[in-house]
Amino acid sequence: MRWRAGTPGMVVLAALVAGDLAPAAAGGSAADPAPAGCRRSAFRVVLDVGHTLEVPGAMSARGVTEYAFNLKLAEAIQQALVASGFDNTVRLITATAPWRGLFERAARANAMRANLLIAIHHDSVPDELLETWQYEDRENHFSDRFSGYAIFVSNNHPDRAGSLAFGHVLGKELEARGLHYTPHYTLPLMGRHRHQLIDADAGVYRYDQLVVLMQTRMPAVLLEAGSIVNRQEELELATPERRQLTAQAVAAAVEDFCSARARALAAKSTPSTRARHPATAAH
Repeated sequence: MRWRAGTPGMVVLAALVAGDLAPAAAGGSAADPAPAGCRRSAFRVVLDVGHTLEVPGAMSARGVTEYAFNLKLAEAIQQALVASGFDNTVRLITATAPWRGLFERAARANAMRANLLIAIHHDSVPDELLETWQYEDRENHFSDRFSGYAIFVSNNHPDRAGSLAFGHVLGKELEARGLHYTPHYTLPLMGRHRHQLIDADAGVYRYDQLVVLMQTRMPAVLLEAGSIVNRQEELELATPERRQLTAQAVAAAVEDFCSARARALAAKSTPSTRARHPATAAH
């Protein structure tokens, strides 16, 4: 997430039953037979690579752009998803600068009839929390105070329940692989960048104003994979091993989410006992 440019309880998978179910999630219309399980090849995940080559987001402690980190992680996640059978996964790269580019991302994802959108980002801190250091004879900025991932969803999203449910599963899969979420968004020192922690079990925050989390029709989350201004975590995030760890967590979360959506749709499509046997209702 780019700070330097001035960028303006627990939810479980049961919430999916009450949420809106996109027709594409089951690979067909509501009139089709109920699916037996997740149809991975029909479940489209859009990986939105945050920022652009020309507007690259935050700068890491060693002078690498956030966009470069986002691009490599999105590639690793796409490979993990395809290897898991989600071969309809799309990596969304946008050259158009904000603000128009943000609405373009959402419009393109909607046009793809995607079932899930994950915006891929890496974290920084507000300018006033940055310190200065010399790296390879150049002045750079860092903050070692915070580390860890963060997941964001919007209360203004049309499928808020679905977004929250996927965010919860994703956070638990990251945690299961030894990663932790950062608590710093809850602190008063974050000022206008402070956000409400709505799932303390999984590290999911509320961020209502993000365009890709408001304008998309499919469940959508924004993943801050870690802090690139934290000098130690930056080194870890730059390794294939850390990218693979995150990618495996995302692939496992998508599989769980897809399966839960299929079960919810099957439950809605199956006639109740009362409807099948109306005569028994009077006894």
